[in-house]
Amino acid sequence: MAHVVNGRDGQPKTLGVKKFEGQTVRAGNIILKQRGLHFKPGSNVGVSKDHTLYALVDGKIEFDPRRIVSVISSE
Repeated sequence: MAHVVNGRDGQPKTLGVKKFEGQTVRAGNIILKQRGLHFKPGSNVGVSKDHTLYALVDGKIEFDPRRIVSVISSE
């Protein structure tokens, strides 16, 4: 049988940047979701087991040109 199969759609994965540079975040806020470490964690940023970057402290987000994401503490 020559016909096309798998006409079903998969669930969207909602990857990407959730908070952009200059925005304020609270500790625990997700900054971005990714597959693999395309963006690396800088100061005050943690990595979960699915490579999601999240804030460890309250502050403002800063993106480095070398794809390093940091949170500058508001204190």
